[in-house]
Amino acid sequence: MPRVRKGAATVKARKRILRAARGYWGTKHRHKQQAKVALLRAGQFAYRDRRNRRRDFRRLWITRISAACRMRDTRYSRFMNGLSRSGIALNRKMLSQIAIEDPATFDTLVEKSEASTTACKASA
Repeated sequence: MPRVRKGAATVKARKRILRAARGYWGTKHRHKQQAKVALLRAGQFAYRDRRNRRRDFRRLWITRISAACRMRDTRYSRFMNGLSRSGIALNRKMLSQIAIEDPATFDTLVEKSEASTTACKASA
């Protein structure tokens, strides 16, 4: 059986790594080992930041809803509690979009929220 040299596989692996590291600065896009390390780190940062992006967007939506609630003389926590008590199931992304694009609808949501919180206070 003839001896098989791994030249083709090695070149293919090297090209794959260096192609993925294109655009990196310095030796990170020229040398296989440096590129491999840089790609591992980039993958870790990408994984972490995909989760952080969700966290950041949720904070943004809550800030927008809170500002819209303050403009209507209510608090974010009371507004969200009233919505859940009245059975309105809208996520924070949709609520912030409504607050920005359709203030009249947001006003009705605030009224329904206030009505449900006052009804709960009266029954208690």
